[in-house]
Amino acid sequence: MPAEIIFWIAIVTPLYAYLGYPLALIGLRLAIRRPVKKAPIEPSVSLVIPTHNEARVMERKIRNSLALDYRADRREIVIASDGSTDETEAIARRFEGDGRLRVLAYAKNRGKMAVLNAAVPQLRGEIVVFSDASAMLAPDSVRRLVANFADPAVGAVSGRYQVVRPAEVSIGASENLYWKYETFLKTQESQLASTLGGHGQLHAIRKALYPYPPPETINDDYVIPVSVLSRGFRAVYEPDARVWEEAREMTGFARRIRIMAGNLQQLRHLPQLLTPLQPLPVFFFLSHKAIRLAAPFAMLAAMAANLFLLGSPMYAVLLCLQVGFYTLAVFGLTGRLRPRSLGLPFYFCMLNAAAFFGLYHALTRKKSMAWK
Repeated sequence: MPAEIIFWIAIVTPLYAYLGYPLALIGLRLAIRRPVKKAPIEPSVSLVIPTHNEARVMERKIRNSLALDYRADRREIVIASDGSTDETEAIARRFEGDGRLRVLAYAKNRGKMAVLNAAVPQLRGEIVVFSDASAMLAPDSVRRLVANFADPAVGAVSGRYQVVRPAEVSIGASENLYWKYETFLKTQESQLASTLGGHGQLHAIRKALYPYPPPETINDDYVIPVSVLSRGFRAVYEPDARVWEEAREMTGFARRIRIMAGNLQQLRHLPQLLTPLQPLPVFFFLSHKAIRLAAPFAMLAAMAANLFLLGSPMYAVLLCLQVGFYTLAVFGLTGRLRPRSLGLPFYFCMLNAAAFFGLYHALTRKKSMAWK
């Protein structure tokens, strides 16, 4: 029966994307281990912080960066201001005097990728570390990232992203759980072969491998790490290199739409994993990226197909379960559900609903999704 086939394919799709894939990674890890050969090295490092109107957090970010446990004569901190119109540049310039920090001020706001492409040639370090202005780094985070570059097979490294003060926003607990889940996936992928993408709040690449992505690139923290795979290097994940951001910095449906639009954009980078063919990264891409993009459409298809199967008591129960799940999601809009775990259906639906808007923007290009 066509409706029955559609229903079960549609049900299995999100179940595999969010539950089956982690189990598959656990199974693969029982047979495959590829540890990184780390060592306490100290190459020259450039920490570049792209900014646009970040006066609210600029001083805190600079002081946090200056406090890093890495030799001062082997590092530089570069603030790349993308046409800031507030006090961002003035605050940063107060720290230029002792030579530990430089400000690259670009007059026109062109977007995050454009400002990174302009800044990288001016950096002095062998290793380029990227970090967002609102993200705070653990003192040993850069040192722990860099230790992975002792392995000549490693071309890019990402740190571990954490959410702090999750109770301050209604979806903070869900956001925190989501990033812990992502940390698990990235750690397993990294130990098997290479992780696909990193965290924009903290990731690094050998300067010689920087790919200069197109200015319209949305998810630079995917494109930059994955670019090294086609050149024969690994992109790995370092869970001990910690970076954190307050939950209130991570909320907003518009942000989720932008991420989803970037995820759709990532599909064009699949050929990088095919030439030469890299079986495990291709498997990661299809399971971690592509199937997730199909999940929201499968959820709609499951509901629609279920309506044609109500003659069976089993399908009537399955429809009730779906309706109950989406009802919880609607109530989750208020942020008042207790316990907070009841807010997970809303968070899950919000993540997937963003795919529809992201697809709209990707297809119509009526509104720029560039970082501002």
